[in-house]
Amino acid sequence: MPKFLKILIYVFIVSYLGKNHVFAQDNPQAQNIFINTDAQQIIDAWHVKNPNLTFHSSFKPYLSSTLNEFDDTCVSYLHFPIKNKFLSKTFNEGPNKHNQYNFQALPLLHLQTGLDMINSKVVSETYGGAHVKLNINNDFTFALTALGGRVSLPEINDTTIKASGVIPGLGRAYKNADGSYNFSNLTGYFSYSPSKAFNVQLGKDKHFIGDGYRSLLLSDLSNNNPYFGINANVWRIQYNVWYSWMQDFSQHNGLQKSLQNKFGTFHYLSFNAFKELNISFFENVVWQGTDTNRVRTFDVNYLNPIVFYRPQEYSVGSPDNSMMGLNISGNLFGCLKIYTQAVADEFFLKEIRARKGWWANKQGVQIGAKYINAFNVKGLSLQVEYNEVRPYTYTHGSVQQNYAHYNQPLAHPLGANFKEALAFINYRANRWMISVNGMTAIIGTDTMGSNLGQNIFLSYTSRPYEYGHKTTQGNKVHLMQSDIKFTYYLIPQLNLRAEIGYIQRSIKDDFNYQFQSPYIYLGLKTSIHNFYRDF
Repeated sequence: MPKFLKILIYVFIVSYLGKNHVFAQDNPQAQNIFINTDAQQIIDAWHVKNPNLTFHSSFKPYLSSTLNEFDDTCVSYLHFPIKNKFLSKTFNEGPNKHNQYNFQALPLLHLQTGLDMINSKVVSETYGGAHVKLNINNDFTFALTALGGRVSLPEINDTTIKASGVIPGLGRAYKNADGSYNFSNLTGYFSYSPSKAFNVQLGKDKHFIGDGYRSLLLSDLSNNNPYFGINANVWRIQYNVWYSWMQDFSQHNGLQKSLQNKFGTFHYLSFNAFKELNISFFENVVWQGTDTNRVRTFDVNYLNPIVFYRPQEYSVGSPDNSMMGLNISGNLFGCLKIYTQAVADEFFLKEIRARKGWWANKQGVQIGAKYINAFNVKGLSLQVEYNEVRPYTYTHGSVQQNYAHYNQPLAHPLGANFKEALAFINYRANRWMISVNGMTAIIGTDTMGSNLGQNIFLSYTSRPYEYGHKTTQGNKVHLMQSDIKFTYYLIPQLNLRAEIGYIQRSIKDDFNYQFQSPYIYLGLKTSIHNFYRDF
Protein backbone atom coordinates (compact mmCIF):
# COMPACT_ATOMS: atom_id res chain seq x y z
CA MET A 1 0.00 0.00 0.00
CA PRO A 2 1.40 3.47 -0.86
CA LYS A 3 2.80 5.34 2.16
CA PHE A 4 0.45 8.29 1.76
CA LEU A 5 -2.58 5.97 2.05
CA LYS A 6 -1.25 4.54 5.31
CA ILE A 7 -0.93 8.08 6.68
CA LEU A 8 -4.45 8.98 5.56
CA ILE A 9 -5.90 5.85 7.18
CA TYR A 10 -4.14 6.72 10.45
CA VAL A 11 -5.49 10.29 10.39
CA PHE A 12 -8.94 8.95 9.51
CA ILE A 13 -9.05 6.56 12.50
CA VAL A 14 -7.61 9.03 15.01
CA SER A 15 -10.01 11.78 13.97
CA TYR A 16 -12.96 9.42 14.33
CA LEU A 17 -12.03 8.10 17.74
CA GLY A 18 -11.23 11.53 19.11
CA LYS A 19 -14.17 13.62 17.89
CA ASN A 20 -17.42 14.80 19.41
CA HIS A 21 -20.29 13.39 17.39
CA VAL A 22 -22.36 16.02 15.64
CA PHE A 23 -25.36 14.06 14.37
CA ALA A 24 -28.07 13.15 16.87
CA GLN A 25 -30.84 11.64 14.79
CA ASP A 26 -31.40 8.33 13.04
CA ASN A 27 -30.42 9.82 9.67
CA PRO A 28 -27.12 8.40 8.35
CA GLN A 29 -25.15 11.05 6.47
CA ALA A 30 -22.14 9.11 5.18
CA GLN A 31 -23.77 6.41 3.02
CA ASN A 32 -23.26 6.07 -0.71
CA ILE A 33 -26.43 5.65 -2.78
CA PHE A 34 -26.17 2.79 -5.27
CA ILE A 35 -25.28 3.70 -8.86
CA ASN A 36 -28.01 2.07 -10.94
CA THR A 37 -30.63 2.97 -13.51
CA ASP A 38 -33.61 2.36 -11.21
CA ALA A 39 -32.28 4.69 -8.51
CA GLN A 40 -31.43 7.32 -11.12
CA GLN A 41 -34.98 7.33 -12.50
CA ILE A 42 -36.33 7.89 -8.98
CA ILE A 43 -33.92 10.72 -8.20
CA ASP A 44 -34.57 12.33 -11.59
CA ALA A 45 -38.32 12.27 -10.93
CA TRP A 46 -37.70 14.19 -7.70
CA HIS A 47 -34.93 16.57 -8.76
CA VAL A 48 -36.38 17.71 -12.09
CA LYS A 49 -39.61 18.64 -10.34
CA ASN A 50 -37.93 20.06 -7.21
CA PRO A 51 -34.60 21.65 -8.22
CA ASN A 52 -32.53 23.16 -5.41
CA LEU A 53 -29.15 24.75 -4.78
CA THR A 54 -27.66 22.00 -2.60
CA PHE A 55 -28.05 18.82 -4.66
CA HIS A 56 -25.55 18.06 -7.45
CA SER A 57 -26.92 15.50 -9.87
CA SER A 58 -23.87 14.65 -11.97
CA PHE A 59 -21.46 13.07 -9.47
CA LYS A 60 -22.23 9.49 -8.42
CA PRO A 61 -22.50 7.66 -6.12
CA TYR A 62 -24.56 10.30 -4.35
CA LEU A 63 -23.73 10.85 -0.72
CA SER A 64 -26.76 10.47 1.55
CA SER A 65 -26.13 13.85 3.21
CA THR A 66 -26.71 15.57 -0.16
CA LEU A 67 -30.19 14.01 -0.37
CA ASN A 68 -31.60 15.33 2.90
CA GLU A 69 -34.37 17.11 0.99
CA PHE A 70 -35.30 14.01 -1.02
CA ASP A 71 -38.80 12.63 -0.47
CA ASP A 72 -39.74 9.18 -1.76
CA THR A 73 -43.40 10.19 -1.86
CA CYS A 74 -42.73 12.42 -4.87
CA VAL A 75 -42.50 9.25 -6.99
CA SER A 76 -45.85 7.90 -8.17
CA TYR A 77 -44.96 4.18 -8.30
CA LEU A 78 -43.67 1.57 -5.87
CA HIS A 79 -39.89 1.47 -5.86
CA PHE A 80 -36.67 0.70 -4.03
CA PRO A 81 -36.45 3.54 -1.44
CA ILE A 82 -33.50 5.89 -1.78
CA LYS A 83 -33.37 6.22 2.01
CA ASN A 84 -33.61 2.47 2.33
CA LYS A 85 -34.12 0.90 5.77
CA PHE A 86 -35.47 -2.44 4.57
CA LEU A 87 -33.95 -5.35 6.52
CA SER A 88 -32.15 -2.92 8.83
CA LYS A 89 -32.00 -2.64 12.61
CA THR A 90 -31.00 0.31 14.79
CA PHE A 91 -29.48 -0.17 18.25
CA ASN A 92 -29.15 2.65 20.77
CA GLU A 93 -26.95 2.64 23.85
CA GLY A 94 -27.02 5.49 26.29
CA PRO A 95 -28.83 8.85 26.22
CA ASN A 96 -29.10 11.24 23.25
CA LYS A 97 -28.32 8.50 20.75
CA HIS A 98 -24.57 9.20 20.93
CA ASN A 99 -23.93 5.46 20.68
CA GLN A 100 -26.24 4.53 17.84
CA TYR A 101 -25.64 1.61 15.50
CA ASN A 102 -27.66 0.81 12.42
CA PHE A 103 -27.05 -2.45 10.57
CA GLN A 104 -28.50 -3.43 7.20
CA ALA A 105 -28.17 -6.60 5.12
CA LEU A 106 -29.58 -6.90 1.61
CA PRO A 107 -29.46 -10.21 -0.27
CA LEU A 108 -28.36 -9.97 -3.92
CA LEU A 109 -29.72 -12.34 -6.53
CA HIS A 110 -29.31 -12.53 -10.29
CA LEU A 111 -30.91 -15.50 -12.04
CA GLN A 112 -31.42 -15.22 -15.78
CA THR A 113 -31.87 -17.77 -18.52
CA GLY A 114 -32.25 -17.06 -22.18
CA LEU A 115 -32.17 -18.44 -25.70
CA ASP A 116 -29.42 -17.27 -28.05
CA MET A 117 -31.55 -17.75 -31.13
CA ILE A 118 -28.73 -17.43 -33.67
CA ASN A 119 -27.20 -20.65 -32.28
CA SER A 120 -30.33 -22.16 -30.69
CA LYS A 121 -28.31 -22.22 -27.48
CA VAL A 122 -29.61 -21.82 -23.93
CA VAL A 123 -27.44 -19.49 -21.83
CA SER A 124 -27.76 -18.50 -18.20
CA GLU A 125 -26.48 -16.13 -15.55
CA THR A 126 -26.49 -17.42 -11.98
CA TYR A 127 -24.86 -15.37 -9.30
CA GLY A 128 -25.60 -13.80 -5.97
CA GLY A 129 -24.22 -12.38 -2.79
CA ALA A 130 -25.00 -9.79 -0.16
CA HIS A 131 -24.66 -6.13 0.65
CA VAL A 132 -24.06 -5.28 4.30
CA LYS A 133 -23.84 -1.84 5.83
CA LEU A 134 -23.04 -0.53 9.30
CA ASN A 135 -23.80 3.08 10.29
CA ILE A 136 -22.42 4.48 13.54
CA ASN A 137 -23.76 7.73 15.02
CA ASN A 138 -24.96 8.84 11.57
CA ASP A 139 -21.48 10.07 10.60
CA PHE A 140 -19.62 6.82 9.91
CA THR A 141 -20.52 4.07 7.43
CA PHE A 142 -18.86 0.80 6.55
CA ALA A 143 -20.31 -1.04 3.55
CA LEU A 144 -19.35 -4.28 1.84
CA THR A 145 -20.79 -5.97 -1.25
CA ALA A 146 -19.80 -9.49 -2.30
CA LEU A 147 -20.88 -11.13 -5.56
CA GLY A 148 -19.95 -14.39 -7.21
CA GLY A 149 -21.25 -17.02 -9.57
CA ARG A 150 -21.29 -18.30 -13.12
CA VAL A 151 -22.43 -16.79 -16.41
CA SER A 152 -22.80 -17.93 -19.99
CA LEU A 153 -23.76 -15.26 -22.49
CA PRO A 154 -25.03 -14.90 -26.05
CA GLU A 155 -22.35 -15.15 -28.72
CA ILE A 156 -22.01 -11.41 -29.28
CA ASN A 157 -21.25 -10.80 -25.57
CA ASP A 158 -19.17 -13.96 -25.28
CA THR A 159 -16.89 -12.71 -28.06
CA THR A 160 -16.20 -9.56 -26.04
CA ILE A 161 -15.26 -11.59 -22.96
CA LYS A 162 -12.94 -13.84 -24.97
CA ALA A 163 -11.14 -10.79 -26.37
CA SER A 164 -10.79 -8.91 -23.07
CA GLY A 165 -10.56 -11.71 -20.48
CA VAL A 166 -13.02 -9.87 -18.22
CA ILE A 167 -16.77 -9.73 -17.72
CA PRO A 168 -17.73 -6.04 -18.10
CA GLY A 169 -18.26 -4.56 -14.66
CA LEU A 170 -17.66 -7.84 -12.83
CA GLY A 171 -13.92 -8.47 -13.20
CA ARG A 172 -11.78 -11.39 -14.29
CA ALA A 173 -13.49 -14.19 -16.26
CA TYR A 174 -12.41 -17.74 -15.41
CA LYS A 175 -13.50 -20.04 -18.21
CA ASN A 176 -15.08 -23.44 -17.55
CA ALA A 177 -15.01 -26.50 -19.78
CA ASP A 178 -18.63 -25.93 -20.85
CA GLY A 179 -17.86 -22.41 -22.13
CA SER A 180 -19.32 -20.57 -19.11
CA TYR A 181 -17.32 -18.27 -16.84
CA ASN A 182 -16.87 -18.04 -13.09
CA PHE A 183 -16.20 -14.75 -11.36
CA SER A 184 -16.05 -13.14 -7.93
CA ASN A 185 -16.35 -9.47 -7.13
CA LEU A 186 -15.87 -7.55 -3.90
CA THR A 187 -16.53 -3.86 -3.25
CA GLY A 188 -16.77 -1.74 -0.14
CA TYR A 189 -15.85 1.49 1.58
CA PHE A 190 -15.31 3.32 4.85
CA SER A 191 -17.01 6.71 4.88
CA TYR A 192 -16.72 9.41 7.55
CA SER A 193 -18.46 12.80 7.72
CA PRO A 194 -17.04 14.98 10.52
CA SER A 195 -19.56 17.63 9.47
CA LYS A 196 -22.46 17.97 7.05
CA ALA A 197 -20.18 19.81 4.63
CA PHE A 198 -17.28 17.37 4.54
CA ASN A 199 -16.77 13.66 3.86
CA VAL A 200 -13.76 11.38 3.42
CA GLN A 201 -13.83 7.83 2.04
CA LEU A 202 -11.50 4.91 1.59
CA GLY A 203 -12.72 1.99 -0.46
CA LYS A 204 -12.83 -0.09 -3.60
CA ASP A 205 -15.70 0.89 -5.85
CA LYS A 206 -16.75 2.89 -8.94
CA HIS A 207 -17.64 6.48 -9.77
CA PHE A 208 -19.76 7.99 -12.52
CA ILE A 209 -19.76 11.56 -13.81
CA GLY A 210 -22.65 12.93 -15.83
CA ASP A 211 -26.41 13.16 -16.15
CA GLY A 212 -26.72 10.77 -19.09
CA TYR A 213 -26.78 7.05 -19.72
CA ARG A 214 -23.21 7.14 -21.00
CA SER A 215 -20.36 9.28 -19.71
CA LEU A 216 -17.48 10.67 -21.72
CA LEU A 217 -15.67 11.68 -18.51
CA LEU A 218 -15.91 8.67 -16.17
CA SER A 219 -18.37 5.76 -16.19
CA ASP A 220 -19.14 2.68 -14.08
CA LEU A 221 -18.38 0.25 -16.93
CA SER A 222 -15.01 -1.07 -15.78
CA ASN A 223 -14.14 -3.10 -12.71
CA ASN A 224 -13.95 -1.60 -9.20
CA ASN A 225 -10.70 0.02 -8.11
CA PRO A 226 -9.22 1.14 -4.76
CA TYR A 227 -9.57 4.86 -4.03
CA PHE A 228 -9.32 7.54 -1.38
CA GLY A 229 -11.79 10.39 -1.82
CA ILE A 230 -12.71 13.75 -0.32
CA ASN A 231 -16.11 15.41 -0.80
CA ALA A 232 -16.82 19.01 0.23
CA ASN A 233 -20.19 20.80 0.00
CA VAL A 234 -20.11 24.53 0.67
CA TRP A 235 -22.71 27.05 -0.46
CA ARG A 236 -23.66 26.13 -4.04
CA ILE A 237 -20.44 24.22 -4.66
CA GLN A 238 -19.57 20.55 -4.42
CA TYR A 239 -15.93 19.59 -4.85
CA ASN A 240 -14.67 16.03 -5.18
CA VAL A 241 -11.10 14.84 -5.33
CA TRP A 242 -10.11 11.19 -5.29
CA TYR A 243 -6.98 9.16 -5.83
CA SER A 244 -7.23 5.77 -7.55
CA TRP A 245 -5.09 2.70 -7.96
CA MET A 246 -5.81 0.85 -11.20
CA GLN A 247 -4.35 -2.04 -13.19
CA ASP A 248 -3.25 -2.44 -16.80
CA PHE A 249 -3.69 -5.63 -18.84
CA SER A 250 -1.35 -4.83 -21.74
CA GLN A 251 1.32 -7.31 -20.56
CA HIS A 252 -1.12 -9.79 -19.03
CA ASN A 253 -0.15 -13.45 -19.49
CA GLY A 254 -2.82 -15.10 -17.33
CA LEU A 255 -1.05 -14.57 -14.02
CA GLN A 256 -2.17 -11.94 -11.52
CA LYS A 257 1.42 -10.73 -11.00
CA SER A 258 1.66 -9.79 -14.68
CA LEU A 259 -0.88 -7.00 -14.18
CA GLN A 260 0.86 -3.62 -14.09
CA ASN A 261 -0.01 -0.79 -11.72
CA LYS A 262 -1.32 2.56 -12.88
CA PHE A 263 -2.59 5.46 -10.82
CA GLY A 264 -5.01 8.32 -11.27
CA THR A 265 -6.01 11.55 -9.58
CA PHE A 266 -9.43 13.06 -10.34
CA HIS A 267 -10.93 16.48 -9.58
CA TYR A 268 -14.57 17.45 -10.08
CA LEU A 269 -15.97 20.91 -9.29
CA SER A 270 -19.76 21.27 -9.48
CA PHE A 271 -21.46 24.66 -9.25
CA ASN A 272 -25.22 25.27 -9.06
CA ALA A 273 -25.42 28.66 -10.77
CA PHE A 274 -29.21 28.59 -10.28
CA LYS A 275 -31.63 25.99 -8.99
CA GLU A 276 -32.20 24.94 -12.57
CA LEU A 277 -28.62 25.20 -13.92
CA ASN A 278 -25.49 23.27 -13.01
CA ILE A 279 -22.00 23.82 -14.48
CA SER A 280 -19.23 21.37 -13.60
CA PHE A 281 -15.56 21.01 -14.46
CA PHE A 282 -13.53 17.80 -14.55
CA GLU A 283 -9.84 17.01 -14.79
CA ASN A 284 -7.68 14.00 -14.20
CA VAL A 285 -4.22 12.62 -14.71
CA VAL A 286 -3.29 8.95 -15.21
CA TRP A 287 0.24 7.61 -14.97
CA GLN A 288 1.85 4.21 -15.06
CA GLY A 289 3.49 2.47 -12.15
CA THR A 290 6.11 -0.22 -12.61
CA ASP A 291 7.41 -0.74 -16.14
CA THR A 292 10.47 -2.41 -17.66
CA ASN A 293 12.73 0.55 -16.87
CA ARG A 294 11.68 1.79 -13.45
CA VAL A 295 9.52 1.34 -10.37
CA ARG A 296 7.12 4.25 -9.81
CA THR A 297 4.49 4.51 -7.08
CA PHE A 298 2.01 7.28 -6.34
CA ASP A 299 3.50 10.57 -7.58
CA VAL A 300 3.41 13.18 -4.78
CA ASN A 301 3.18 15.94 -7.42
CA TYR A 302 -0.42 14.84 -7.98
CA LEU A 303 -1.52 14.91 -4.33
CA ASN A 304 -2.40 18.61 -4.53
CA PRO A 305 -6.24 18.62 -4.43
CA ILE A 306 -6.70 21.92 -6.31
CA VAL A 307 -3.92 22.16 -8.90
CA PHE A 308 -4.66 22.16 -12.64
CA TYR A 309 -2.90 19.10 -13.98
CA ARG A 310 -2.14 20.17 -17.53
CA PRO A 311 0.29 22.94 -16.45
CA GLN A 312 1.45 20.79 -13.52
CA GLU A 313 2.22 17.96 -15.93
CA TYR A 314 4.38 20.20 -18.09
CA SER A 315 6.07 21.89 -15.12
CA VAL A 316 7.61 18.60 -13.96
CA GLY A 317 8.45 17.46 -17.50
CA SER A 318 5.94 14.64 -17.21
CA PRO A 319 4.75 12.42 -20.08
CA ASP A 320 1.65 11.43 -18.09
CA ASN A 321 -1.89 11.39 -19.49
CA SER A 322 -4.13 14.27 -18.41
CA MET A 323 -7.63 15.14 -19.58
CA MET A 324 -10.21 17.88 -18.97
CA GLY A 325 -13.97 18.00 -19.32
CA LEU A 326 -17.15 19.99 -18.86
CA ASN A 327 -20.63 18.89 -17.75
CA ILE A 328 -23.68 21.18 -17.93
CA SER A 329 -27.30 20.36 -17.09
CA GLY A 330 -30.48 22.36 -16.84
CA ASN A 331 -33.99 21.63 -15.53
CA LEU A 332 -36.91 23.17 -17.41
CA PHE A 333 -40.67 23.38 -16.86
CA GLY A 334 -40.60 20.97 -13.91
CA CYS A 335 -40.38 17.96 -16.23
CA LEU A 336 -37.39 18.30 -18.57
CA LYS A 337 -33.65 17.89 -18.02
CA ILE A 338 -31.19 18.85 -20.77
CA TYR A 339 -27.55 17.86 -20.37
CA THR A 340 -24.28 18.01 -22.25
CA GLN A 341 -20.65 16.94 -21.82
CA ALA A 342 -17.43 17.85 -23.57
CA VAL A 343 -14.09 16.10 -23.12
CA ALA A 344 -10.68 17.30 -24.28
CA ASP A 345 -7.85 14.78 -24.18
CA GLU A 346 -5.75 17.26 -26.18
CA PHE A 347 -6.73 20.79 -27.16
CA PHE A 348 -4.76 22.98 -29.59
CA LEU A 349 -6.97 25.80 -30.85
CA LYS A 350 -4.67 26.51 -33.80
CA GLU A 351 -5.06 22.94 -35.11
CA ILE A 352 -8.81 22.92 -34.50
CA ARG A 353 -9.23 26.15 -36.47
CA ALA A 354 -7.09 24.76 -39.30
CA ARG A 355 -9.67 21.99 -39.81
CA LYS A 356 -7.07 19.65 -41.26
CA GLY A 357 -7.98 16.65 -39.11
CA TRP A 358 -4.86 16.63 -36.96
CA TRP A 359 -4.58 13.30 -35.12
CA ALA A 360 -4.21 14.97 -31.67
CA ASN A 361 -7.50 16.84 -31.89
CA LYS A 362 -8.80 14.33 -29.34
CA GLN A 363 -12.21 15.49 -28.18
CA GLY A 364 -15.71 14.19 -27.59
CA VAL A 365 -19.17 15.62 -27.06
CA GLN A 366 -22.46 14.43 -25.57
CA ILE A 367 -25.91 15.99 -25.65
CA GLY A 368 -29.12 14.55 -24.26
CA ALA A 369 -32.52 15.18 -22.71
CA LYS A 370 -34.85 13.49 -20.22
CA TYR A 371 -38.60 14.08 -20.18
CA ILE A 372 -40.08 13.09 -16.81
CA ASN A 373 -43.83 12.31 -16.51
CA ALA A 374 -43.99 12.92 -20.23
CA PHE A 375 -47.18 14.45 -21.63
CA ASN A 376 -48.48 14.65 -18.03
CA VAL A 377 -48.54 10.84 -17.75
CA LYS A 378 -47.21 9.86 -14.32
CA GLY A 379 -44.49 7.25 -14.51
CA LEU A 380 -43.74 7.79 -18.22
CA SER A 381 -40.17 8.92 -18.95
CA LEU A 382 -38.42 9.50 -22.25
CA GLN A 383 -34.72 9.99 -22.88
CA VAL A 384 -32.60 10.66 -25.97
CA GLU A 385 -28.83 10.96 -26.10
CA TYR A 386 -26.12 11.50 -28.69
CA ASN A 387 -22.40 10.80 -28.21
CA GLU A 388 -19.48 11.46 -30.56
CA VAL A 389 -15.78 10.90 -29.88
CA ARG A 390 -12.90 11.63 -32.26
CA PRO A 391 -10.15 9.12 -33.13
CA TYR A 392 -7.33 8.49 -30.61
CA THR A 393 -9.23 10.07 -27.69
CA TYR A 394 -8.39 8.31 -24.37
CA THR A 395 -5.22 6.78 -25.92
CA HIS A 396 -1.62 7.44 -24.95
CA GLY A 397 1.85 6.80 -26.33
CA SER A 398 2.34 4.34 -23.48
CA VAL A 399 -0.56 1.88 -23.42
CA GLN A 400 -0.18 1.62 -19.64
CA GLN A 401 -1.29 5.24 -19.40
CA ASN A 402 -4.42 5.01 -21.52
CA TYR A 403 -7.78 5.93 -20.00
CA ALA A 404 -8.75 2.39 -19.00
CA HIS A 405 -8.71 0.00 -16.07
CA TYR A 406 -8.71 -3.80 -16.00
CA ASN A 407 -9.00 -4.03 -19.80
CA GLN A 408 -12.15 -1.89 -19.93
CA PRO A 409 -12.52 1.80 -20.88
CA LEU A 410 -12.98 4.23 -18.02
CA ALA A 411 -15.36 6.32 -20.11
CA HIS A 412 -17.47 5.21 -23.09
CA PRO A 413 -17.55 1.44 -23.80
CA LEU A 414 -17.07 1.95 -27.57
CA GLY A 415 -13.66 3.53 -26.98
CA ALA A 416 -13.15 6.26 -29.59
CA ASN A 417 -13.81 7.09 -33.26
CA PHE A 418 -17.59 6.63 -33.16
CA LYS A 419 -20.97 8.34 -33.32
CA GLU A 420 -23.83 6.96 -31.23
CA ALA A 421 -27.50 7.72 -30.65
CA LEU A 422 -29.67 6.23 -27.87
CA ALA A 423 -33.36 6.39 -26.98
CA PHE A 424 -35.24 5.10 -23.93
CA ILE A 425 -38.95 4.81 -23.16
CA ASN A 426 -40.00 3.68 -19.68
CA TYR A 427 -43.44 3.48 -18.15
CA ARG A 428 -43.81 2.50 -14.47
CA ALA A 429 -47.06 2.09 -12.55
CA ASN A 430 -47.51 0.43 -9.17
CA ARG A 431 -45.39 -2.74 -9.31
CA TRP A 432 -44.74 -3.05 -13.04
CA MET A 433 -42.71 -1.40 -15.76
CA ILE A 434 -42.41 -1.71 -19.51
CA SER A 435 -39.32 -0.34 -21.22
CA VAL A 436 -38.16 0.00 -24.82
CA ASN A 437 -34.51 0.92 -25.34
CA GLY A 438 -32.62 1.39 -28.56
CA MET A 439 -29.12 2.34 -29.66
CA THR A 440 -27.44 2.82 -33.01
CA ALA A 441 -23.79 3.57 -33.61
CA ILE A 442 -21.26 3.96 -36.41
CA ILE A 443 -17.81 2.85 -35.29
CA GLY A 444 -14.66 3.34 -37.34
CA THR A 445 -12.48 0.26 -36.85
CA ASP A 446 -8.98 -0.48 -38.11
CA THR A 447 -8.35 -1.62 -41.69
CA MET A 448 -5.32 -3.29 -43.24
CA GLY A 449 -3.58 -3.39 -39.86
CA SER A 450 -3.57 0.40 -39.48
CA ASN A 451 -4.34 2.01 -36.12
CA LEU A 452 -7.12 4.44 -37.02
CA GLY A 453 -7.95 5.50 -33.48
CA GLN A 454 -10.86 3.37 -32.24
CA ASN A 455 -8.96 0.88 -30.09
CA ILE A 456 -7.82 2.78 -26.99
CA PHE A 457 -5.53 -0.14 -26.07
CA LEU A 458 -3.16 0.72 -28.93
CA SER A 459 -0.45 3.37 -28.66
CA TYR A 460 -1.16 6.51 -30.67
CA THR A 461 2.46 6.38 -31.89
CA SER A 462 1.34 3.67 -34.35
CA ARG A 463 -0.96 6.10 -36.23
CA PRO A 464 -0.41 5.95 -40.02
CA TYR A 465 -0.41 9.71 -40.70
CA GLU A 466 -0.63 13.13 -38.99
CA TYR A 467 -3.52 14.88 -40.76
CA GLY A 468 -6.76 13.97 -42.46
CA HIS A 469 -8.36 12.12 -39.53
CA LYS A 470 -12.13 12.26 -39.10
CA THR A 471 -14.66 10.57 -36.85
CA THR A 472 -15.72 7.05 -37.99
CA GLN A 473 -12.74 6.78 -40.38
CA GLY A 474 -11.72 3.27 -41.37
CA ASN A 475 -14.06 0.30 -41.67
CA LYS A 476 -17.47 1.65 -40.71
CA VAL A 477 -19.26 -0.82 -38.46
CA HIS A 478 -23.00 -0.14 -38.15
CA LEU A 479 -24.30 -1.42 -34.81
CA MET A 480 -27.97 -1.45 -33.80
CA GLN A 481 -29.53 -2.92 -30.67
CA SER A 482 -33.03 -2.79 -29.26
CA ASP A 483 -34.32 -4.17 -25.96
CA ILE A 484 -38.00 -4.60 -25.08
CA LYS A 485 -38.58 -5.62 -21.46
CA PHE A 486 -41.49 -6.18 -19.08
CA THR A 487 -40.71 -6.02 -15.35
CA TYR A 488 -42.80 -6.87 -12.29
CA TYR A 489 -41.47 -5.82 -8.87
CA LEU A 490 -42.20 -8.62 -6.41
CA ILE A 491 -40.70 -6.83 -3.40
CA PRO A 492 -40.03 -3.20 -4.38
CA GLN A 493 -38.25 -2.40 -1.10
CA LEU A 494 -35.67 -5.06 -1.98
CA ASN A 495 -35.65 -4.31 -5.72
CA LEU A 496 -36.64 -7.95 -6.26
CA ARG A 497 -38.18 -8.20 -9.68
CA ALA A 498 -39.13 -10.67 -12.37
CA GLU A 499 -38.53 -9.67 -15.96
CA ILE A 500 -38.91 -11.00 -19.46
CA GLY A 501 -37.37 -9.36 -22.48
CA TYR A 502 -36.23 -9.57 -26.06
CA ILE A 503 -32.98 -8.14 -27.50
CA GLN A 504 -32.37 -7.73 -31.21
CA ARG A 505 -28.79 -6.88 -32.22
CA SER A 506 -27.43 -6.40 -35.72
CA ILE A 507 -23.99 -5.56 -37.08
CA LYS A 508 -22.81 -4.85 -40.62
CA ASP A 509 -19.71 -3.18 -42.02
CA ASP A 510 -18.10 -1.91 -45.22
CA PHE A 511 -16.78 -5.38 -46.07
CA ASN A 512 -20.30 -6.85 -46.26
CA TYR A 513 -20.02 -8.63 -42.94
CA GLN A 514 -23.47 -9.01 -41.38
CA PHE A 515 -24.56 -10.53 -38.10
CA GLN A 516 -28.00 -10.81 -36.46
CA SER A 517 -28.29 -11.84 -32.81
CA PRO A 518 -31.84 -12.20 -31.44
CA TYR A 519 -32.01 -13.13 -27.77
CA ILE A 520 -35.00 -13.75 -25.47
CA TYR A 521 -34.53 -13.92 -21.71
CA LEU A 522 -36.33 -14.44 -18.39
CA GLY A 523 -34.91 -13.32 -15.06
CA LEU A 524 -35.34 -12.93 -11.31
CA LYS A 525 -33.10 -10.23 -9.84
CA THR A 526 -32.32 -7.90 -6.97
CA SER A 527 -29.48 -6.13 -8.81
CA ILE A 528 -28.34 -2.80 -7.35
CA HIS A 529 -25.56 -2.03 -9.86
CA ASN A 530 -25.39 -1.38 -13.60
CA PHE A 531 -23.96 -4.06 -15.87
CA TYR A 532 -23.74 -3.07 -19.53
CA ARG A 533 -24.27 -5.37 -22.51
CA ASP A 534 -25.15 -2.77 -25.16
CA PHE A 535 -21.86 -2.05 -26.89
